[in-house]
Amino acid sequence: MSDYLRSYLTVGIFGLVGVALVGVFLGLGRILRPDHPNLAKNEAYESGVEPTGDMWSQANIRYYVFALLFVMFDVEAVFIFPWAARLEAYEVFGLIEMAIFIFILLLGLIYAWRKGVLKWV
Repeated sequence: MSDYLRSYLTVGIFGLVGVALVGVFLGLGRILRPDHPNLAKNEAYESGVEPTGDMWSQANIRYYVFALLFVMFDVEAVFIFPWAARLEAYEVFGLIEMAIFIFILLLGLIYAWRKGVLKWV
């Protein structure tokens, strides 16, 4: 067997061992945990408030847009970190590229701000 295939075999074995361990620990947890069924345990939890009405309610779209903006700027941080770690290798070209990237994100932030998306209430 070649070294190339042997490396895939190693990854496959570790993957199977990982899946097997997860299965074993979940099975042990199911066997060892106490099981006391109760009607109150099956009710929806509403932050300490008694649930009333039906369980479905429509959320404001503003919260989803706010979450998407958070994800967008969180991804920005993921892209900036490796750049900052290797800044000396990228020199001026990398600095200009990152400035363009941050400028585009700044334009998105200004657009969202002017549209009123960042107002929470």
